[in-house]
Amino acid sequence: MIVSVHQPHYLPWLGYFDKIAASDLFVLLDNVQYKKREYQNRNKIRTRQGVKWLTVPVATAGKYEQTTGEVEIEGGTGWREKHLETLRHAYSSAPHFKRVIEGLEELYMGREWARLAELNAAMLAWFMKEMDIETRVALESELGTGGLSTERIVNICRAVGADVYLSGSGGRDYMDEELFEKAGLKLEYQKYEHPVYPQVHGGFEPFMGIVDLLFNVGKDAAGIVRSGRR
Repeated sequence: MIVSVHQPHYLPWLGYFDKIAASDLFVLLDNVQYKKREYQNRNKIRTRQGVKWLTVPVATAGKYEQTTGEVEIEGGTGWREKHLETLRHAYSSAPHFKRVIEGLEELYMGREWARLAELNAAMLAWFMKEMDIETRVALESELGTGGLSTERIVNICRAVGADVYLSGSGGRDYMDEELFEKAGLKLEYQKYEHPVYPQVHGGFEPFMGIVDLLFNVGKDAAGIVRSGRR
């Protein structure tokens, strides 16, 4: 069984979904320390004026050691309405605008979102369904595992009965490969080259959030995501 893990991200990029699609089980790291200014609460889209960040406002003041699963979304900011309005303006001329925006409206407005990880997990499930990715998803907090760095990953793999751990390419910089060997686990690294696809507003801008791909290519998104695998 191939397992991959990652922190829950907001509107993840294409490579995030390729790693999920290449795995039998994907574990969301909701039990690790939250880091500001990364991709857990923000991502990029393409507008007529250029690249724009969409950021979910979260409570971090004085909460330096909170986990990703504990992060609360700041209410009363109208962020859901603002994000939807920005998406409408950015992608109104995209080929698959109507169907995708209707799904996003239901996601954003269907309930009040108290915690960031809950929002990200729900959006992930919807994006995976849109792309027919049937990989099972689990929360680290449900597995009862722990540890630091590579040890944490090995403990997750053991808990779920994995044979292979699929790491992002950046894992080469910090992964203790010897721990996998000692645990009898095969370690593989993702090789991904960002594919080019048609975008509204002309030209091509890589590394956008997954919504950019869905608005532009619709049900062809899954094939385009997988085409970057090397």
